[in-house]
Amino acid sequence: MATGAPGSAVSGASEQRMRIVDGALACIARYGLAKTTLDDVARAARYSRATVYRAFPGGKDALLGAVADTEVSRLFSDLAVRMGAADSLEEVLVAGMQGAAERITEHAALSYLVEHEPEVVLPHLAFEHADHLLAQIARYGAPFLGRWLAHDEAVRVAEWATRLVISYLMCPAEDVDLTDDRDVRRLVRSYVLPGIRVLSARADAAAARSNGSGAADPPVTVRPSVPLLGPTSKGEAS
Repeated sequence: MATGAPGSAVSGASEQRMRIVDGALACIARYGLAKTTLDDVARAARYSRATVYRAFPGGKDALLGAVADTEVSRLFSDLAVRMGAADSLEEVLVAGMQGAAERITEHAALSYLVEHEPEVVLPHLAFEHADHLLAQIARYGAPFLGRWLAHDEAVRVAEWATRLVISYLMCPAEDVDLTDDRDVRRLVRSYVLPGIRVLSARADAAAARSNGSGAADPPVTVRPSVPLLGPTSKGEAS
């Protein structure tokens, strides 16, 4: 009796789908979304058109959905490695913001769409689509920030950091390059960390008032036993 056959079949199907997804990304980076056909994708993936349809019975829409899901998963996987290695709140914020900026700006297919077919990308960054995107990223990033922040505050900070990244990538500033460590660190130190401290102080004051004793409970937002700032970058003042 053969063993491992079902797993091999599943593995083979998954590998096939990934080749097709990568073929679609290559086509979008070259032709754009509107001009990319399933025949183009099949050639890029070195499969027949029939194979592409068997892998994605829903056709182009189903394939594009898989492309989006795959790229989000790849982004999160990369950020998990970077943010998981951070040893301070500053470092985890810098790792997340810089890592996201690098992945997005280096993404050939996305760069083509932003430049040539912005109507495909922009709707996902506005109104209810933006809320969904921010909520998804905040839920993902919060556990990494949770080593230093209470859960609710971690979610808020993750969303705030995401808004900053999207804003600077969509409307670049001459003096801020989010793929540069020093620029991201300056942004985090100048705006993000001070904002967290203000929110923490307000939370502590509210806790003290609710007790009616004038003495604050132990901080519930930023854990004081862990420093906010990581090691100062070489040549940079702390």
